[in-house]
Amino acid sequence: MTRRLLAFAVAFAAALPAVAQDPKPKEGATADQIKELGFDPYDQSKVKLEELPPKDFKGKKVVLVAGTKSHGPGDHEFFAGTAILCDLLKQNGVWPVMVRDGWPNDEKVFDGADAIVFYADGRGGHPAVQKERLKLLGGYMDKGVGWVNLHYAVDYTPKHGETVVGWMGGFYEDKLSTNPHWEAAIRELPKHPIASGVKPFSITDEWYYNMRWVGGGDDVRQAKGVTPILQAIPPEDKRNNDATKLHKGRLETMAWAYDRADGGRGFGFTGGHNHRNWGNQSFRRVVVNAVLWAAKADVPKDGAKVEFDPIDLNRNLDKKGQPFKKITPPSK
Repeated sequence: MTRRLLAFAVAFAAALPAVAQDPKPKEGATADQIKELGFDPYDQSKVKLEELPPKDFKGKKVVLVAGTKSHGPGDHEFFAGTAILCDLLKQNGVWPVMVRDGWPNDEKVFDGADAIVFYADGRGGHPAVQKERLKLLGGYMDKGVGWVNLHYAVDYTPKHGETVVGWMGGFYEDKLSTNPHWEAAIRELPKHPIASGVKPFSITDEWYYNMRWVGGGDDVRQAKGVTPILQAIPPEDKRNNDATKLHKGRLETMAWAYDRADGGRGFGFTGGHNHRNWGNQSFRRVVVNAVLWAAKADVPKDGAKVEFDPIDLNRNLDKKGQPFKKITPPSK
C-alpha cells in the first residue's frame, strides 16, 4: 500500500505544472531585473523631446541631438547618454532641448540655440552632413552659436571636414587619425574654464587622437585658436596607423576647445564610446563645463554641478538584440 501511495505521489507531482521561472529573454530585461532596478531600463518614454523653453526663460538654450541606435549594448548609447547630459545641464540652469534619431522633426528647434551638440555616428553616416543640413547649421554658426561634437560625431570625411574644422578647430580624418581603445591617464589640465573643478583621472575609452587641425596639420601646437583640454600619451602599440607612428611618445589631444575668429566657440570630445564612463565625475564635468562654455554661459569656478546616481547608467537604453546586463561605473 505504501509503495502504491508513493508511486501515486510521484506521478501526481510530475503532472503538476513547473514553477514559473523568469526566462532570460533574447532581448531586453527580465521581470526580476526590472524589479531589482525599480524601472525598465529600455523605457525611454519619460524623456521629453524637442521641448522648447517658455517665452520668459532667460537662461541658455542648448539643442542636443542623439544619434540612432549604434553598436552593441553599453556602447554608443547615444539616446541614454544624451538624456544624462540633459539632466546634468538642467542642474546648471540650462534649458536642454533633446532631439532623437539624428535630426529634429521640426528644424526650428535650432532657432535661438546658444549651442548645438551632436552625439551620434560620424563620417558618411553623420546626421549633420545629410542633404543640405551643413548649410542650414552653418547659418547658426555664422550667428556665433556654439558647436559641440562628442565621440564618433567628431569624425568627418575630408570634404565635410573642410567646413566643420572652421566650427570646431579640428576633426577626425580617416587614415590620419586613429581610434584605439586605451586607458588614458590625464595627469594635467590647462587653465581654462572647461577644466574648472576637473581633477586628473585615468579612464579607458575609445580615445581618438591625431586630428586634422585648423590650418591643415596634425600638430595641435600649430592650430590657431585651439586649446587642448584632455591630453595623454598612448601606448606605442596603440599608434596603429602610419600617420600616428611618426609621433612616438607624443602627448596626444583627445578633447579640445576652439575660439573661433567670429567669436563663436567649438568643442570636440573623442571619448564617450563606453556608456559606463558617464559614471566618472571628472568625465561628466569636462563635458558639462564644455557645453556651458560653448554656449557662452559662466562656468562655475569649481566646475559645473554634475550630481549623478550610478544606477541611472541603466536608464533609457536602446534595445540592441541582446539580454540586459547591468551597467556599472568604471572602477577608477
